[in-house]
Amino acid sequence: MNHLDILENQSIFILREAFNKFENLAMLWSIGKDSTVLLWLARKAFFGHVPFPLVHVDTTYKIASMIEYRDQLVKEWNLQLVVGKNERVLREGQTFPQGKATRVECCGMLKKDGLKEVLEKHKFTGVIVGVRRDEDPTRAKERYFSPRDKNMEWNVTDQPPELWDQFKTDFEPGTHIRIHPLLHWTELNVWEYIEREKMPVIPLYFANEKGERYRSLGCAPCTFPIKSHARTVPEIIAELRQTNTSERSGRAQDKESEDAFEKLRRDGYM
Repeated sequence: MNHLDILENQSIFILREAFNKFENLAMLWSIGKDSTVLLWLARKAFFGHVPFPLVHVDTTYKIASMIEYRDQLVKEWNLQLVVGKNERVLREGQTFPQGKATRVECCGMLKKDGLKEVLEKHKFTGVIVGVRRDEDPTRAKERYFSPRDKNMEWNVTDQPPELWDQFKTDFEPGTHIRIHPLLHWTELNVWEYIEREKMPVIPLYFANEKGERYRSLGCAPCTFPIKSHARTVPEIIAELRQTNTSERSGRAQDKESEDAFEKLRRDGYM
């Protein structure tokens, strides 16, 4: 097996183990490359069928083509989609840039609180998430099976050891579980896999006529493209092998506070 086969097999094992061990599972789908690779792996793991709902937390600030891409795949792949939205703060105009909230506070209200609301509404007790350790130092502290308390808050100092592919999957009743099948992948691995599998990806990742493309996707007011001439997947792979720039360098909210992202994750964010 090559390195992509090893990555794929490990992720499929995690997905099947989660489905076997936990009830009321859902998978978060941000429509970005990582969560779409995760969706692709889920279809492989369960022979073309995804046996749990996909949850998309809609901030209403996503780039329009992201929603079009989401709806297209839902129809083509016969997916069950649950859309969550923090209607109250949107209605009251509290969010950035209309309200007084900072970008980080806006993420907390629209993403963290929006996620908590939809999970509680549908009584999802476990959530599969496409985070990778190499993307951010906070995510490097994660486990494949990560327990949260009843408020979905993460105690980063009290996580179960995961040694020699031995995973803790038995938790106290009422524990909320986050499952991370892509932890061992890198950004380069993701694009190598997309190339091998000939996966459909949203065109925002490819350079436009201005010589710009998105490397990481989020809300339009807080996510900015990078300078790039990579118009194909092989060109993106070649570019990544040469760059020293952080993947989330285009995410404005990450720059507001040094520990902002970790605080959000401790409180229940992805």
